[in-house]
Amino acid sequence: MSSQDAAVPLPSGDPDAKRRPASAKEIKALSHPLRVRILRLCGDRELTNKQLADRLGEDAGTVYYHVRQLVAAGFLEPAAVRSGESGALEKPYRSTRKSWWLSLPVDDVATGQGLAPVEAFQQELAEARPASIATYSRFSLHLSPEDVAELDRRIVAVIDEYVETDDQRRHLPAHGGIFLLHRSAD
Repeated sequence: MSSQDAAVPLPSGDPDAKRRPASAKEIKALSHPLRVRILRLCGDRELTNKQLADRLGEDAGTVYYHVRQLVAAGFLEPAAVRSGESGALEKPYRSTRKSWWLSLPVDDVATGQGLAPVEAFQQELAEARPASIATYSRFSLHLSPEDVAELDRRIVAVIDEYVETDDQRRHLPAHGGIFLLHRSAD
């Protein structure tokens, strides 16, 4: 997929028709919260390894390792080399936006192996502070497995509409979010 995949016309109708199952390599690449955060940051703008390390408060070598994992899985791609502020050449990366159109196995999340997106979201929300919250809904619903599937399908369809047209709103502030439905412990 190219860096403009979110803007490519996709099949209408069922949101699942737009997605494909993630490969084992893709699942592994998305299994670390730092990689999920790198993807989000490179979705907003092209960033170098140093810029990512500075922004995330991580060692440049650690970030480079994770960037290479994302490049190998096709989630990041090198952008054009550019001159930095000091005149040195910089190699930025950008998101291919491929990760949005993948279906990840629910079993990985159910066993605790696929919680990287949740951990990344928690880190981003803590960094942004509570005042950054634009809206939220807390709810408890009694749902059959079919109801869960329908709720997910409908919510993802609404989010997909925004994802598909996000390039038209790049001049507006970025908002992050997560939709997570869990079965209550009681």
